[in-house]
Amino acid sequence: MSARFDPADHLSDELLARIRSRAAAVDAENVFPQADLDELREAGYLRILVSVERGGAGLSLAQASELQQRLAHAAPATALAVNMHLVWTGVAKVLRDRGIDDLAFVEEQAADGAVFAFGISEAGNDLVLFGSDTAAAPGPDGSYAFTGTKIFTSLAPVWTWLGLHGLDTTSPDGPKLVFAFVDRDERVVTRDDWDTLGMRGTQSRTTELHGVVAPAERVVRTMPAGPSADPLAFAIFAVFEVLLASVYTGIARRALELAIESAHRRRSKRTGLPYSQDPDIRWRVAEMALAYDALPPQLTAIASDVDGRVDHGARWFSLLSGLKHRATTTARTIVDEAMLVGGGSSYFSRSELSRLYRDVLAGAFHPSDPESAHSTVASAWLGPMEA
Repeated sequence: MSARFDPADHLSDELLARIRSRAAAVDAENVFPQADLDELREAGYLRILVSVERGGAGLSLAQASELQQRLAHAAPATALAVNMHLVWTGVAKVLRDRGIDDLAFVEEQAADGAVFAFGISEAGNDLVLFGSDTAAAPGPDGSYAFTGTKIFTSLAPVWTWLGLHGLDTTSPDGPKLVFAFVDRDERVVTRDDWDTLGMRGTQSRTTELHGVVAPAERVVRTMPAGPSADPLAFAIFAVFEVLLASVYTGIARRALELAIESAHRRRSKRTGLPYSQDPDIRWRVAEMALAYDALPPQLTAIASDVDGRVDHGARWFSLLSGLKHRATTTARTIVDEAMLVGGGSSYFSRSELSRLYRDVLAGAFHPSDPESAHSTVASAWLGPMEA
């Protein structure tokens, strides 16, 4: 980490206030927060994980986690959308830290203002990183043509490059996963189908790939299908899980603050005292705070271990999936409790708590989902299932 880190140097209070002021309208109108992205780009936020040598801020993953908590505190959907760009720049950093500079192109493009999207998710593909229903057809020049459908493509209206994977079934050595980057052309179709309960500003639309070609220089890895110890797979999983957990931790913090504000503002007709003096409400807020206080230190510890190249061996995947699972489920519990502290007014759609309540539900649908997280952690502690 750098010697001095002040989050306000990268996300000022004034910028966050403007982003917060737009969040309700972005949600209500179901639009992409273009003004947020424009301001974040101007502030250099899209370059926070890019090395200083390549024009970025050179921050650590732990520092980026702290910033994403801060951004999600103001506008969860904006933070989740930007997450997907930061995943790729973070992967480039994690690999470079380990002496692998395969994604130098990502850093260089991000430094020039490009926006990266994450094209991994596919309907029904519970293998996620380790399998794909997208066909990757090899060309004679080392290029690959991708045909398939990706879902939950955040930043869909604005991305410059889509990082994706597909399956090459033509290899004589068996099926191979191909990871590459493609840009937009007529072979990429973005459906206007993002009409969801929450996280509406991410505009994570469905992306159809009709033979879009990644040239050889944009193909970053081929690996056998199935679980892999390849550093690229680790880097994607590590950065994705840490930054996701960061967004939902930011939501939890904001919900706790709104509950506290409500407890001080609301007054009991029975006692004449503010609800902050009601023993039941105090217990409920204390439970929320006890749960929240465990999240930021976990994020710092795990992200710092990634930054520090700590070798957790086979435990890494259970640690990372566990971190994401705890953050998303804890955040949901805290928002539920905040709604009760806030009373009936929090049920109205105009309430910020109502929006957080809808946004936080998305946490269950990101990899690792609850089933996958429990399976991974059970295997880490109990050993694999017997055949």
